[in-house]
Amino acid sequence: MPGLQVRGATLDYDITGDDGPLVVQLHGLTSSRARDAQLGLDLGRALRGHRVLRYDARAHGRSTGTDREKDYGWGALAEDLLALLDRVAPGESVHGVGPSMGTGTLLHAAVADARRFATLTLVTPPTAWKRRRAQGDLYRANADLVERGGIAALLELGDTAPVPPALADAPETRPAVPPELLPTVLRGAAGTDLPKPKRISRIDVPTLVLAWTGDRTHPLKTARTLRELIPAGRLVVARSPYGVMAWPGLFAEHVTTRG
Repeated sequence: MPGLQVRGATLDYDITGDDGPLVVQLHGLTSSRARDAQLGLDLGRALRGHRVLRYDARAHGRSTGTDREKDYGWGALAEDLLALLDRVAPGESVHGVGPSMGTGTLLHAAVADARRFATLTLVTPPTAWKRRRAQGDLYRANADLVERGGIAALLELGDTAPVPPALADAPETRPAVPPELLPTVLRGAAGTDLPKPKRISRIDVPTLVLAWTGDRTHPLKTARTLRELIPAGRLVVARSPYGVMAWPGLFAEHVTTRG
């Protein structure tokens, strides 16, 4: 499998499709491209006539990581993404899609260089701005928990957390981050945030926002605010697993008609 050396880590990636515009697909915190496929979040699977670049963020899945918390902030992950695009598709305008941490990464990358993107699809946007501090405290507590009791303690805590209705039928999965790096990854996530609203409002890229209900970690408030901030934006909300099943088709339509 190919890999890219960037800032002390090797990013593992693959590309499907032989020709056509490039789509880059990201994943969420503690997940991977393989885990997102298990959860039904491989949104590029309905595309035809495109190349799809899927990769694991540093310390996730098959990618290696570093022991520096700052390397896991969304701005730093955006640097990784842009470096990968420079290698795979230099000078090309691409279609970006990703949930949660992937959304944060894409927004930081688009703020840094909006010309890199033909469309954006922001999936289950995370807590942001005023609400981010409380989420950061939760991630730090989880990092402490992992250091005391290992991943098993974190999984036990997760068993008691409410499941969004849209994930009612999703299989059980484990974090796709090595146990020794998980506390560092969580603390890095705790210290990051979306770009300031004023900077997001300058993104002039056709944008689809896909959100679901009943999830405090991915609140509808963030999704609605992004829809309001980005002039060329559209919001679709899933309230059941059937709503999520429609996402690959909605994404394919967005990429082929708006890009």
